[in-house]
Amino acid sequence: MPKKEERIKEIEKEMQVADFWLDQEKAKKMSQELAELKDDAAKVKDIREMAELLGQEAANIDEPKLQAELDELEKEVKEQEMKVFFSGPYAKSNALLTIYAGAGGTEAQDWSEMLLRMYLRYAERRGFRAKVLSIHEGQEAGIKNATIEIRGRYAYNYLKGESGVHRLVRLSPFNANNLRHTSFSLIEVLPEIEEAREIKIKPEDLRVDTYRSSGPGGQYVNKTESAVRITHIPTNIMVSCQSERSQGANKEQAMKMLYTRLYQLELKNREKEIAGLRSEIQTGEGTAEWGSQIRNYVLHPYKLVKDLRTGVESKEPERVLDGELDEFIEAEIKMEHI
Repeated sequence: MPKKEERIKEIEKEMQVADFWLDQEKAKKMSQELAELKDDAAKVKDIREMAELLGQEAANIDEPKLQAELDELEKEVKEQEMKVFFSGPYAKSNALLTIYAGAGGTEAQDWSEMLLRMYLRYAERRGFRAKVLSIHEGQEAGIKNATIEIRGRYAYNYLKGESGVHRLVRLSPFNANNLRHTSFSLIEVLPEIEEAREIKIKPEDLRVDTYRSSGPGGQYVNKTESAVRITHIPTNIMVSCQSERSQGANKEQAMKMLYTRLYQLELKNREKEIAGLRSEIQTGEGTAEWGSQIRNYVLHPYKLVKDLRTGVESKEPERVLDGELDEFIEAEIKMEHI
């Protein structure tokens, strides 16, 4: 906190300079940084005051109420503790989370849609803003792939550990004999990059196609929206967006996604040691199949969700699939830094 308080003073002093607002982009970024620092300072102050108050009144509070107050205090402390582990150029970035159906056919596509809902619910629980940018519906059920934009402070840092293969075991709802079935889906999480200065995209290297968004619409997409697909011809990287109300807005969002993927490719080509800045799972590398998973979700013959990296378990898969991922994600973050 002393460093943050010193930074608050530095920014406030700089903001008093007459020509501070001449550079609008810089001024906007510094104003946002100041607001975030003050928010952190206020939260830490609240935690200290709450702890002092509990210490003074502990003898006069009945045990159940005291325990509830302590649980709330512990939750607040853990929330701030997580931020200690967040660092790097994309520490505060929004996240682009993509789900790919793997081995398992219709089962895997249905499983991918379950994961889509899980991450949308997680974002809602954390107070992040989530939007489905593109979605490719399965022929019978579920989705073949989908990309979600998750906006919020530290969204990428919270979610990047979810990259990898997720395995589901359950009784098949698509099999007449109700047999047990195993499905796989691949999750890829990247930081959103507005525009990397070192990445130059020539207009002639782009092929832009427009089309009507497919699928049933309703919960995830608006069927009447104009969708845009952009292909970067030299690398054959393709991105699409169908969530906005105009072709122009969809194209702008798709270009952000393209910059992100090209920047990721550039980092890989340079062989920089920045594994913590990007997803370890690249589209087309590895397969979403048996033996490569990072987390198992078992609904039959018993109920268990287990992360194979951290060892964290839950015997309530329904709650996990409803977006209660905090225990798993906190363990991923700590494992990376401790």
